[in-house]
Amino acid sequence: MVADNPLLKAHEFGQSIWLDYLGRGLIESGELEKLIENDGIRGITSNPDIFERSIGQTDDYDDAIDDLAGEGKSAQEIYEILTVEDVQNATDLLRPLWDSTDGQHGFVSLEVNPHLARDTTGTVAEAHRLWEKVDRPNLLIKVPATKEGLPAIEQLIADGVNVNVTLLFGLPRYREVAQAYIGGIRQRVERGDNVRRMASVASFFLSRIDVLVDPMLEVKAQGDDREAEIAEKLHGQVAVSCAKIAYEMYREIFDDLGWRILADHGARVQRLLWASTSTKNPDYSDVKYVESLMGPETVNTIPTETVNAYRDHGDPKLRLDEALDEAHEVLDLLAEVGIDIDEVTAQLVDEGIEKFNKPYDQLMDTIEEAISQHTDE
Repeated sequence: MVADNPLLKAHEFGQSIWLDYLGRGLIESGELEKLIENDGIRGITSNPDIFERSIGQTDDYDDAIDDLAGEGKSAQEIYEILTVEDVQNATDLLRPLWDSTDGQHGFVSLEVNPHLARDTTGTVAEAHRLWEKVDRPNLLIKVPATKEGLPAIEQLIADGVNVNVTLLFGLPRYREVAQAYIGGIRQRVERGDNVRRMASVASFFLSRIDVLVDPMLEVKAQGDDREAEIAEKLHGQVAVSCAKIAYEMYREIFDDLGWRILADHGARVQRLLWASTSTKNPDYSDVKYVESLMGPETVNTIPTETVNAYRDHGDPKLRLDEALDEAHEVLDLLAEVGIDIDEVTAQLVDEGIEKFNKPYDQLMDTIEEAISQHTDE
C-alpha cells in the first residue's frame, strides 16, 4: 500500500528522496510523474554519465537528433538542446511541489560541461548561460567541488544562481564548500538582495569511497597482527562514517551565530545530499547507503534500481546522528593502518572528473556519428 511505502515515510524524518536519473523515455512514458505522485520523489539529478546512457544508449532521441542535424546543429549544440529540454520538462513536472513548499523541494540539477572542472571563469560563464537557457526557478546548476570550483560556487550564489555542488568526497573540502555558499549568501544580504528562495545542496559522494578503500583494507587484513584486525573491522565502514561526520559538521556550521544572522534575512541552509548511493559491493545491502543516512534536512539521490529496492524493503529510521563516536574512531583507525583519507578523497575527485569527461566525450562521438549519417543520406 502507498501508506506503507518506505520512500514516503522518509519524509517523516526530514529526508528528501531524489531520483538519480533523467531521460526522455522516463518523462514521455509518464513514469516520472508516477514516481513523483506515488513515491514522493522530490527532485532529480542528472550528469554527463546519465545523459550518455539516456541519449547515447537508447533510441528515444533518434528523431530529435536527426531533425537537429538537418538544421546544421553541431554535436555540442544538439547535446545542449536535448538536455535543456529534458530538464525544462522535468522542472515543470516538479514545479507544483516547488510552489507548494515555497521553494523547499522540487529541484532538478543540470551539470556544467565536465571539462570545466578546473576552470573557475569558464564554470561561472557556463553556469549563467545554462541558468538563463533553462529559465526555471527550481533548477540547480551542478558545479564540481574542486579547488577551482569553490570561488565559482560563491560567485554563482552571490549572483542568484542555485547550485548543486557535485563530486564532493573530503571532509575538509566540505567545510570549504559550505563556507563558499555562506559567502555567496552574505554578499547578497549585504547588497540587500533577496535570499529567501536561494537553494543549494552539497552532494557528498559515498559508495565510491568504499570502492577505493575496501580493497586497500582487504590487503591489510591478510595478516594476523593488530593491523589486520583493524582493517577487517573497518571494511565497508568508511563511507558511512565520513557521511556521519559531515552531517555533524553541517549542524555545527549552520548553528553558528554568523549563519543565524543570515537566516534572519530568510537564508536557507545548504542541505547535504548523499550521492553515489547505489551499492557496488554485492556483499552489502542494496540499500546500505540509504538506510544508514536518514536524517533531517538531508537529501538522498538514488538511481532507479535503488528506488525500487528501497520501496520494496526499506526501513526508514533516524540513523544519521547515531554512533558518532564510532564514526570518528573509524577514521582514526584508518590512519592507524596507514590509509590517508585525504589522499583517498583527492584521488576520487580526479577520478570523478574523468568519469564524467569520458561519457560526455563518448556522447559527443555518438552525436557526431549521427550527424555524419544524416549528411550521407
